[in-house]
Amino acid sequence: MSSVAVFAHRGASASHPENTAAAFGEALRLGVEAIEFDVRMSADRQMIVCHDATVDRTSDGSGEIRKMSLAQIKELDAGGWFGGEFAREHFLTLAEALDLLNGDVRLNVHVKVDDHDREILVPLVARELVRRDLYDRVFLAADQLALALVRRVDAQLEICNLSVEPYKNYILRSRALECRILQPGNAATNADFVAEAHRYDMVVNPFYADAEEEMIRLVECGVDGILSNEPAKLQALLGCS
Repeated sequence: MSSVAVFAHRGASASHPENTAAAFGEALRLGVEAIEFDVRMSADRQMIVCHDATVDRTSDGSGEIRKMSLAQIKELDAGGWFGGEFAREHFLTLAEALDLLNGDVRLNVHVKVDDHDREILVPLVARELVRRDLYDRVFLAADQLALALVRRVDAQLEICNLSVEPYKNYILRSRALECRILQPGNAATNADFVAEAHRYDMVVNPFYADAEEEMIRLVECGVDGILSNEPAKLQALLGCS
């Protein structure tokens, strides 16, 4: 089973505050194959590592990231909500996250965009990944409109199509984008889907599975990787040393 790659979803987010240095550090300590994290854009066009559109759930502050400056975001405690021992955690910029994750671990960079910032944020992220020459260990995950923007920046950067619906032509649409990596929802992932993707030399990394039964089901479907908030549990199930 160990041929299945373990993706720490937002870092080791079941045991540490998501998308923080603490969560990433724990994922690195565990020796996972890959770490997934999210990037949004602030009011001053800074690339911020955060899943939600607002800081409300994962900090002691409130407000939309797109309406806040980097300085305002950096003032927030991004860990205390999870546990007192994490009260010194802060939101990371993309550059800070990449500096921290500078080893061999593979990076799944999910660019969170909508119509107001897609054409600005996507090229910013893509250029930063290219500037750091991360071709061998990073892929940029986003919707189809965003991926077209990535291709304007660089033709070689690995991409992952998150515009999964309708599933009946997900593989076909992804092939048209020259996208090799698929990230379907775990509930929609089955052995037939994986087999079809593999016929085209595509990689299937469903998101996400935390329950052992679901992890086992996905492994039996033949997936290549699994996103999980519980990377240590997944490693144990796979027999990773």
